[in-house]
Amino acid sequence: MSREMLDYGAKVVAGVTPGKGGQAVHGIPVYDTVAEAGKRHRPSAVVVSVPARMAKDAVMEAAAHGIKLAVVLTERIPKQDVIEMVAYAKMHGMRIIGPNSPGIISPGKTRLGYLGGSNPERAFLPGPVGVISRSGGMTTEVANLLLRHGLGVSTAIGMGGDPVVGSTYLDFFPLFEADPETKVIVLYVEPGGSKEEMLATRLGQEFKKPVVVFVGGKFVDQMPGTRFGHASVMVRPGSGSGSAADKVRRFQAAGAEVVDRYSELPAAVNRALEKH
Repeated sequence: MSREMLDYGAKVVAGVTPGKGGQAVHGIPVYDTVAEAGKRHRPSAVVVSVPARMAKDAVMEAAAHGIKLAVVLTERIPKQDVIEMVAYAKMHGMRIIGPNSPGIISPGKTRLGYLGGSNPERAFLPGPVGVISRSGGMTTEVANLLLRHGLGVSTAIGMGGDPVVGSTYLDFFPLFEADPETKVIVLYVEPGGSKEEMLATRLGQEFKKPVVVFVGGKFVDQMPGTRFGHASVMVRPGSGSGSAADKVRRFQAAGAEVVDRYSELPAAVNRALEKH
């Protein structure tokens, strides 16, 4: 991943692995602590890819030494650890993307993490569409579908599929709203949780850019209490909250265009571009 990030143009200045200080990976110097790496290189972001039991400590160490953005790739971090590291990060002014995120990419500029794999140009080219997805794989699939219809991406974010994440749709929207390169925002949505509902209440108010939504996994509504794929994809029996149907209803009420089929995304994006 470090090699691929370098090849894409990311400025990877240091790696940190306790006990391996003094080594180098693809020309990147390795240090034992974030303190030492930060003192020598002053990084503005960190990619965390460590075993789940060590992830909280790694994120907190980075936050304590002034790094303002952490992309956490690790999945299955205990919920309590995630809650603690997110709270600690907020105290230190750090934004967390993830955990269980594939990363972020601004095509033609840079990326953090492994989003897009070894050949990101196959799916990601520059364009006017911002993409946010709870699924890492579907982040790339959405970009690839848009690309096959002549549409590129401004920035794509794999939000992370765990129940508790550091940043949600609502946290990313002000950034896309302020980005002059982003004209339309595409959301890939899954059942479970209330992250989408929280965003829907704000659409059309402070957020004015057009939004196109596809809700995957509608079958989960018929099987409440069963988890599919991501740990957060679960609708509680009898609650109705977090169901795919409820998310569709709320986004439609907020003025977003919700497509029934995944293949309808490009046409909906083109309609939004023409109107705006």
